[in-house]
Amino acid sequence: MSLPFSADQFMSVFAHYNNSIWPLQILLNVLGVLAVILCLRAKVLSILVSTILAGLWLWMGLVYHYLFFTAINPGAYLFAGAFVLQGALFFFSGAIRRDIAFGFEPGLRGYAGAVLIAYGLLFYPVLGYYLGHQFPSSPTFGVPCPTTIFTFGLLLWTRSRFPWHLLIIPILWSLVGFTAAIQLGILEDVGLLISGIAGTTLFMLWKPVGATAAAA
Repeated sequence: MSLPFSADQFMSVFAHYNNSIWPLQILLNVLGVLAVILCLRAKVLSILVSTILAGLWLWMGLVYHYLFFTAINPGAYLFAGAFVLQGALFFFSGAIRRDIAFGFEPGLRGYAGAVLIAYGLLFYPVLGYYLGHQFPSSPTFGVPCPTTIFTFGLLLWTRSRFPWHLLIIPILWSLVGFTAAIQLGILEDVGLLISGIAGTTLFMLWKPVGATAAAA
């Protein structure tokens, strides 16, 4: 796949984005941590977790893709629309219909989800730093790749089946984003493809046992 921009242009988008929105990166990370804390409570506030996820995807679509990434990539208009749609789907399914019941449960899915959440929030920027991607010219939480990894992790922290269509756009982005990022030398995005494969596989193979409490 031939990209319409260079690696230097791509990293300059991150620099422009990070400098322009500072210090909102802190708020985005706080929202991610809050979603994790809410999932670990005895009484999980699934509506709020879904709303946070919806907000993150709307942010990526409207702010990162539309306001910044379109400067070097015309295809970002399509990405912006897809991410806004994903945000709307999370809000409709999780906050309005209450079809998503979050909550950490010990086991393969729970521990795999914890690894992906930790990678998206913490290890992704740390690994990026050691690979030479230093702030502000680096992907931060709230841009598509680390946040998609985080999303797969949270979706593994669900206690019942959720609508399968919620996986379509994250899966597609895990393929598109990984392919582009590897060409551009962003090796920390290897986790993006792994999260897509692991998250989808564990979701498809998962067989819930017994009834699950409805989302709070």
